[in-house]
Amino acid sequence: MKPTVAERDGIGLGDGQSASSAPWALAGLSLSMLLSSLGTSIANVGLPTLAQAFGASFQHVQWVVLAYLLAVTALIVGVGRLGDVIGRRRLLLTGIGLFTAASALCGVAPMLWLLIAARAMQGLGAAVMMALAMALVGEAIPKARTGSAMGLLGTMSAIGTALGPSLGGVLIAALGWPAIFLVNVPLGLLAFLLVQRALPVDRQGPKSDRADLDILGTLLLSLTLAAYALAMTVGRGGFGMLNVALLAAAAFGAGLLALAEAKAVSPLIRPTMIRDSRVNASLSMSALVSAVMMATLIVGPFYLSRALGLDAAVVGLVLSVGPIVAASTGVPAGRAVDRFGTDRMTVAGLAGMAAGSFILSLMPLRFGIAGYIAPLVVLTAGYALFQAANNTAVMKNARPDQRGVMSGLLNLSRNLGLITGASVLGAVFTLGSATTDITSARPEAVAAGMGTTFRVAAGLIVLALAMAAGSRILSARHSHPEDAP
Repeated sequence: MKPTVAERDGIGLGDGQSASSAPWALAGLSLSMLLSSLGTSIANVGLPTLAQAFGASFQHVQWVVLAYLLAVTALIVGVGRLGDVIGRRRLLLTGIGLFTAASALCGVAPMLWLLIAARAMQGLGAAVMMALAMALVGEAIPKARTGSAMGLLGTMSAIGTALGPSLGGVLIAALGWPAIFLVNVPLGLLAFLLVQRALPVDRQGPKSDRADLDILGTLLLSLTLAAYALAMTVGRGGFGMLNVALLAAAAFGAGLLALAEAKAVSPLIRPTMIRDSRVNASLSMSALVSAVMMATLIVGPFYLSRALGLDAAVVGLVLSVGPIVAASTGVPAGRAVDRFGTDRMTVAGLAGMAAGSFILSLMPLRFGIAGYIAPLVVLTAGYALFQAANNTAVMKNARPDQRGVMSGLLNLSRNLGLITGASVLGAVFTLGSATTDITSARPEAVAAGMGTTFRVAAGLIVLALAMAAGSRILSARHSHPEDAP
């Protein structure tokens, strides 16, 4: 059967994608997102076992987690731009192959330094997978279903993050620590096969029509982000001179980056992106809501164990509620975005998050587990809706030759929000509890700390709502300049 004019011209479909292969392409992109998120969380549960296996201190073995986190954070924008330049499908296949090979190397590493180096390689592959999975939605999925696809990717990210600790614990108990890395190998091979078979081949124009990679800008951005991420993560909750020095280095690097980008012929981050108020608002909102979600992961375990007196098994079950809600609401949220539009659903998601945070800040101890879970469900469902709407808005409006770097910026804003939220809102929790050692604090003190933390979190979401409203007003004025004062 001959293709219709719409199918031939790609009307209503992703760029160059046939409707029959779209589900398989989405399966490959979803699996890529699942694996990269799983790699973030699965190693944490194995740190005590790794310390014992290699005879290492916690300060040394924590680099198994930090190496992955730093690689993803520092490189995700650069690899997104590289995909725009050399071809996204080609680079995604390379990233999946690198992630899979590095996972195998992690599983057979005989020394801790080799394991850490392999984790950094795995993080590089994960950065490619995170950035390009979102960027390739425009080429693989019918345009009318972009929101649903973004919702599914968000669901897979939540499943990977939630599944990591429990799956890691089971694998370590049954097969030993190498299994938490080797489990990625067959899944990585499946993702590689799906992407290779279902995604359309990269369509590259003449060399003269393509921008070159901004090597200096990419290097400066990577070093700046690495310095910032280290400043927020080293020290195990403390903030000493090393953290200050790293923050100063990050600020200096940001200044150098601004100078370099102003002079670059093909800048990594184009001035049009920086001047776009809607893009700036979307990235800022993404960072704010991610910081708030990190607060639930920091405060939740202490509140449930210290304030409510729950044992470890029950705490684990309660903490799984948030990721389960995010995973189950991701696809419906994406469908709502396709039906009602990104602006309305962005505001609705933020409103849900603000309500959930505010209720959590007021919840008294006598309401017990139900008093924690109910507002957490509201908060997490709002987050899923916001993510689907915000990501869809950014990626739909991105130019085809900038989808990779834009996806990288979206993922970067999320990572920076998680890192900053862990540090800043963790400090707010400690200050709010009025104790120096939260692990031995009284239940009332922990409850007070949670209340303070989520009042601050609610304020951050209100700020995000103001950004959403402001960006809509500015966008309307740009669309109808005659109405501007």
